Amino acid sequence: MSPFSLDLLRRRPDVEAPELVAVDAADRLLLDTAAERLRSAGAVATVNDSYGALTLGAAHLSGRQDIRAFQDGLVHEQALAANAAEQGLDGAYRSVPLDPNLLDGVTTVLLRLPRSLDELDEIAWTIASYGRPDVRVLAAGRVKHMSLSMNEVLGRYFADVTAGLARQKSRVLIAGNPRMGTVPAFPRSARYDVGLDRPLELRAYGATFGGTSLDPGTRMLLPHLRGMAEARSDGGREIIDLGCGNGTISAYLTLSDPRRRVYATDQSASAVASTAATAHANGVADRIRVGRDDALSGLPDRSAGVIVLNPPFHMGSTVHAGIAHRLFDACARVLEPGGELWTVWNSHLRYRSVLERTIGPTVQLDRSPRFTVTRSTRR
Repeated sequence: MSPFSLDLLRRRPDVEAPELVAVDAADRLLLDTAAERLRSAGAVATVNDSYGALTLGAAHLSGRQDIRAFQDGLVHEQALAANAAEQGLDGAYRSVPLDPNLLDGVTTVLLRLPRSLDELDEIAWTIASYGRPDVRVLAAGRVKHMSLSMNEVLGRYFADVTAGLARQKSRVLIAGNPRMGTVPAFPRSARYDVGLDRPLELRAYGATFGGTSLDPGTRMLLPHLRGMAEARSDGGREIIDLGCGNGTISAYLTLSDPRRRVYATDQSASAVASTAATAHANGVADRIRVGRDDALSGLPDRSAGVIVLNPPFHMGSTVHAGIAHRLFDACARVLEPGGELWTVWNSHLRYRSVLERTIGPTVQLDRSPRFTVTRSTRR
């Protein structure tokens, strides 16, 4: 077995490309900053470790075999597992949800700062509420994605917050002395008029993309989904909501037709929890099955009649079409012949030719300067 090296870490099964890295300068700065503490401190947890740099780096530096890791994205869990196996560290950690078990007895938390302040808020509250009184949080990010608001969020839950010196356009914040008795703020809630006989109730946890907002592309898609029953001979009653986010599409589909059943899936643990909370809030939890899955990997070929998708166009902080193409490929595998993919996408991305090639004949249902709504039929 070769010696441990951060340079050997890869992103797969996530999209890999020359401009997309598995380890960056913030990961390296955080490990260097934490190195002495890791060699002497007690239990260690990592949060938001994208591809394993923090978890495996902490295991290597500390010699511990009990690192706890929380990653919101299932694809990140899979990448960590693959990298750990390749470097002989597959027994050095275990994946744990963002709950008290992650923090029990932990004295050091290594955190990659999320860009979302809501996500940071939920993480900081969890650590302060369930960590030891002497827990220390070492949180790193790229300077261009950091703001003073992050210090303020950490300051709500920790009495001591300091910033280290920048290196290679990265910086580490250190938080300690947790404040006790703070009130959890999640899930957040919002209500929207979407043309139904009652407002649509949305719920969202911190890491859910867009929080409780009603995505403008999704808003444009919704009226077309209501007409799905007329467009399909089977009434479109068994539907997959791929990348379910805060559950807007799943809840709308079931509220607009009581005969519908939806399988809502997302690789984000936060999104899965948010969709489940939205389903309960709208009284349709009995007709929405929610599952955490990466690109429909748990479903057999040719098993679905209808999939609805609002694909992401970014990967972390990088705008990249690779994730949408990966999801289109997944839909092509899972759709039965004659099955349909209903989707909305940013007009400037010009996905229609990709959809024609990957899925089949594609009809434009709506278009604006910002968004395009299409229906593609599987060959």
